[in-house]
Amino acid sequence: MLRFELDDLTHPAVIRMLEEHLEDMHATSPAESVHALDLESLRAAGIAFWSAWDEDELRATGALKTLSGDRVELKSMRTARDARGQGVGAAMLAHLLGEARGAGAIAVLLETGSQEFFAPARRLYERAGFVVRGPFDDYVEDPNSVFMELALS
Repeated sequence: MLRFELDDLTHPAVIRMLEEHLEDMHATSPAESVHALDLESLRAAGIAFWSAWDEDELRATGALKTLSGDRVELKSMRTARDARGQGVGAAMLAHLLGEARGAGAIAVLLETGSQEFFAPARRLYERAGFVVRGPFDDYVEDPNSVFMELALS
């Protein structure tokens, strides 16, 4: 059973997973299309970060960034490689959506890649009810990005 923790981003396993996340993003997308946040950016005000653990094994990460107008952006969703396809990502997403609802958010937005590498993530978001939309906030149209939104009302 997964245990979700509001995380301070200091655990070595969390740091390693986030470094792996950034490496994968840079390996699959042009630099100008990588919107993943680094460790320091994830520690900024307005961002809440969670880790999911199975006993002492880190299984997933995810964050919510507060945007204007009672909206939040999903950031740094990552599932451990050996936990993929086991429902861990869906559990983390459900946890984050619950946190967003509990905080009074009216919508959750996200940006993910358009490449095949990101197809499992896009399917996960679609199953949760996210729909494709245009860029939001500081994002611009980019053939390497897919923008999605889930209304929580």
